[in-house]
Amino acid sequence: MHWRLGLLVLLATGALILSSLPARAREAVTLQLKWTHCFQFAGYYAAQEQGYYREAGLDVRFEEGLPGVDVVGRVVSGQADYGVGTSSLLLARAAGKPVVALAVILQHSPLVLIARQRQAAQSIHDLVGKRVMIEPDADEILAYLKREGIPPERLIQLDHSFEIQDLIDGRIDALTAYLSNEPELLDRLHVPYQMYTPRSVGIDFYADNLFTSERELQAHPERVRAFRAASLRGWEYALAHPEDIIELILTKYAGRDTREHYAFEAVQLRPLIRADLIEIGYMHPGRWAHMAETYAEIGLLPATVSLTGFLYDPHPEADLTGLYLILATALGFAGVVGGVTLSIGRVNRRLRRSLSDLQQANGRLAVLSTAIEQSPASVVITGPNTVIQYVNPAFVKITGYSVAEAIGQTPRILKSGLTEPATFREMWSHLQGGEPWSGELINRRKSGEVYWEEAHVAPIKDRTGQTTHYVAVKLDITERKHAHQQLDYLAHHDAMTHLPNRILFFERVAQTLTLAKRNRTKFALLLIDLDKFKPINDTHGHAVGDLVLLETAKRLSGSVRESDTVGRIGGDEFVVLLPHIGSADHATIVANKIRQALKQPLTVAETTLFISSSIGIAVYPEHGQDQLALTTHADSAMYAAKASGRDKVKVFR
Repeated sequence: MHWRLGLLVLLATGALILSSLPARAREAVTLQLKWTHCFQFAGYYAAQEQGYYREAGLDVRFEEGLPGVDVVGRVVSGQADYGVGTSSLLLARAAGKPVVALAVILQHSPLVLIARQRQAAQSIHDLVGKRVMIEPDADEILAYLKREGIPPERLIQLDHSFEIQDLIDGRIDALTAYLSNEPELLDRLHVPYQMYTPRSVGIDFYADNLFTSERELQAHPERVRAFRAASLRGWEYALAHPEDIIELILTKYAGRDTREHYAFEAVQLRPLIRADLIEIGYMHPGRWAHMAETYAEIGLLPATVSLTGFLYDPHPEADLTGLYLILATALGFAGVVGGVTLSIGRVNRRLRRSLSDLQQANGRLAVLSTAIEQSPASVVITGPNTVIQYVNPAFVKITGYSVAEAIGQTPRILKSGLTEPATFREMWSHLQGGEPWSGELINRRKSGEVYWEEAHVAPIKDRTGQTTHYVAVKLDITERKHAHQQLDYLAHHDAMTHLPNRILFFERVAQTLTLAKRNRTKFALLLIDLDKFKPINDTHGHAVGDLVLLETAKRLSGSVRESDTVGRIGGDEFVVLLPHIGSADHATIVANKIRQALKQPLTVAETTLFISSSIGIAVYPEHGQDQLALTTHADSAMYAAKASGRDKVKVFR
């Protein structure tokens, strides 16, 4: 009993001594940001402001990143302890720089290419031979261009000025930018632009990765763990309270932009972080490996790169080998009571830590399970044979199939037959290669209704690399698709008459011109202007005038073939494209048919009205070799018809 009393006295004395010591000073560390203060770093500001760093015993200083600042170099050299970097961390690691990725903040990269919109139909291939500014570490953009068949030497590459005004003023044709930044500036200034994203060709990189150096991790493992945990806790707060962070940036961090800009940034970053589906900070080794393969594809990395030591594991598996050794040693010296006591104490501490780790793991599992069950996205888990093993409530709500009806089936129960076979081939090519796939599917609900899904499917592997499951997270985007289709329709059709508008009509002229040049055929362009339409508006009002225009559109469409195109390009200006004619005489016959149809009396609002038309004709190739010449000459012929007394048809001379 005396040894127990002595032990208690010793512990009490130790506690008294510890309590009399001054509070431990907070450890000073520096976080090097990759850009100037903005909502992109909201989680770190929140961790600072809410005291999460202070509770972790840390005094954190933020360093802004300006153009030319080498974030990796500052962390590796010890000028900063932690940094926010791009996925080019992989390249730095392969180059011998001892960086360690701690957490991923953006599950999808916001890096895009933005070009001035010069024409309606514009693609990334229009950048060939153009002036493009590509920022450092934008290697995913280079990979994107390569997949599109555009090697760097086919561009005029310029040093990035990080000034959007260069694009606005026409000094460059395109530049790399962030989805969460430059688009808001361009929209605010009403500058038309076109965005190109690497995700369109399956390049989907992590971004804004929190990292440190091997030196920091080896010397201060607990500090690394505490800094990471406090930062991620800050991100959880920031996403839940974006307005607080915006106010903080404006008041404390000398925000350089407007409140509206930071609000835009907050909205744009949320679907890139995907905290609704994935724990903030989570990173998958397989995803990093796939990114390394993409870098290898453009020659920036060798074919095989080891990720050993690169990815930080915040929850390493407990190693109880030492525990068993301690127990064996303790039992071997059972006669030495004091030794046994100390050994058992150590054993208990190890057991408590293991139990704590297990409880934390169970807690995380419970949170993840709840998140999946309550997620608005449909979640499906299948075995390697694609037989469904689990569906969440959102799947039941979206598809109409109950859990019992889905389990044991395959996802083919949703097949509509409308998705392109090439889409499924691409999906299985990725999955069987061990890579995730994202794309759009057209599926069918139990009711028979067709709907669109944005699907993200990934293989789940065991430690040997064998695929044990597939998991699919899918969003019903039917309303979005319908909205896009409606917007696309409105962008290409006249809102009143529903005829093709100027954009769509001249797209068809351009297509017809290409075919005519290739096949050496003729086509005609007719410009039609209603005579004395203004008096109808002035006398009877615009409502009657609109009815006249509707009737005009109807008569025009009834006077031509289905292969011809009728469009409205202005108030009372209409156009007709005759893609297949033998001569100008053929076009004149059609034009006179239209003229006769339009001059027939029409009754609107119990009033009989009479209109006529002046029609000008230009024929390819006699009257022009390009769209501009043909349009100009048809317009000239139309004015000649008006000048000769109206209600006439004139061919350009």
